[in-house]
Order: sequence, then C-alpha cells, then structure tokens
Amino acid sequence: MIDVIGLVLKYSNGKGIFDLNFSVDEGEVMGYLGPNGAGKTTTIRALLGFMQPNSGTCLIGVLDCTDNAPEIQTTLGYIPGEIAFLDGMNGNEFLKFMNDMRNTKDLSRQNQLIEMFELDTKGKIKKFSKGMKQKLGIVTAFMHNPSVLILDEPTSGLDPLMQNRFVELIMEEKKKGKTILMSSHRFEEIERTCDNVLIIKDGRIVEQSDVHSLKNKQRRGFIIKPQDITPAILALKSAGFEVKEAAYNTIEVFITGEDVDRFIKTAAQFTILNFDVKNQSLEDIFMKFYGREGK
Repeated sequence: MIDVIGLVLKYSNGKGIFDLNFSVDEGEVMGYLGPNGAGKTTTIRALLGFMQPNSGTCLIGVLDCTDNAPEIQTTLGYIPGEIAFLDGMNGNEFLKFMNDMRNTKDLSRQNQLIEMFELDTKGKIKKFSKGMKQKLGIVTAFMHNPSVLILDEPTSGLDPLMQNRFVELIMEEKKKGKTILMSSHRFEEIERTCDNVLIIKDGRIVEQSDVHSLKNKQRRGFIIKPQDITPAILALKSAGFEVKEAAYNTIEVFITGEDVDRFIKTAAQFTILNFDVKNQSLEDIFMKFYGREGK
C-alpha cells in the first residue's frame, strides 16, 4: 500500500533523505524511528506530496505521491508532527470543514472518537491546549475511516491515559486491516503496536526488521547476584563476556548471538544467589545505531 523506491530529497545544507527503499504492506503497521533531523518528517512530506523529491518514486496504493497528491490527501489519514489549525474556528466547525472537503456524510466514527478521547469540540481552537489540539488531530485523521494512515509523532502532548487510548485505537484499526506508517519517539508505543520497524540515521535506512526479530538478534542482558562477586566478575570477563557491576552486589552480563549456553556453563562455576533477565527495550536497540548522545 505504501512503496518508497530510490527516494532522494536533498536540502541546500546537504541534509535530506538518500536512496530510501521500503514498503508497507496492506494491513501492516510500520514503526519509523530516528531522532530529530534523521529524515522521518522529510519522508512523510514526500509521501504527502508536500515536497517533490530530487529522484525516486513514492506511491500510496497505485497513486504517485507527487502527481496525485490532492487525490491522496482526500482519502488518507494524516497526523503532522506540528499540527496547525484554522484557529478562528471552533472544533466542530473545523471537523465540518474537513468532512465537507472529503465529502464524508457518516459522522458516527467521528462521534465515537470524540467520546473515546474525551474531546470538547465546542471551544475555539486557538484556546485549546497542546493535548486538546493533538486529540483533534487524531479525530480528524481517523474519522473518515481511511485505509492508509501516516502518523508523525501522533501522541505528542497527550497524557499517559490518552496515550494508552491511542494505542487501543491503533490496535483496533490494525484488526480492521488498515495500513499504518507511524513515526514516534515512544518506544513502548512502537513495541506495542507495530509489526515491523524502520530505523533511519542521517537520511538513510540503517535497519529494517520485524520488532520481534530485531529485539532477539541484539545483545541480551542477565542480572546475577553471586555469593562472591569478585571471582564471579573475573570468571565472566576471562570468558570474554561484557560485565558491569551493578547495585546491591549484582552483576549485569551482556551476551550476543548463541553465547547463552557458554554463559550458563561459565556461571555454573560459582554460587549464584539470584538470577534474572534484563529486559531489552526497543530503545536499547535503537541506541545501538546512534550511541547515547544520539549521534
């Protein structure tokens, strides 16, 4: 449903996106990860037809994102990273404006979403808080039942309760077979909702994988509490494992690939009082590509 083929879009400062190639299948939820400036929003702008690429092609369905931008935008669900509204309107007037533009007659989904996100649509938009504007953006993106959604930081400004409501909404849409590309800094959100993940660095895709495989193939951590910490550290380091002393006389041990068996055999050489798995988040994997300074 979404195809990006050899896409290049350069800015005058030399930044941009370079030779992007990826696709999002019908019914798939794809997470798009990267820090500010990596190229996520530029990619999305090209998909919406807001910016014309230097070369390459992007398609939504069978429609070219540059040549058929107006047609795409009437049927697509879209949440921009920086939402701008017609502030002179109130919420109801804006929703009516969008429904008229899309020629949407059935308002039942709109009303369901307003209730789900507890949004008061009567007030002037210019007086809305950041969270209220984000809720209005979510309602606008989903209310016409689009088959394809492109979401740029969709939960920005939402409180934890509404963030969870949004995850519920994505899972509901996923069951309906919707195709979703979602840029987010919330790693838990990506883990809970997405089938696959793209990681972009300096305008280039550096990793593309399903969420489960991406987590499994990275290093794994274990937390052990040995009876005697010093000889345990020496034994593990001698065996070539990455070891870090932690709080409460525990040790964090990190392994990669198929080293689990060798780690267990090494640990069996000393007395262990407690053993636990250090859960690896998608954020830990993400930082493998960027380092802790985001570079």
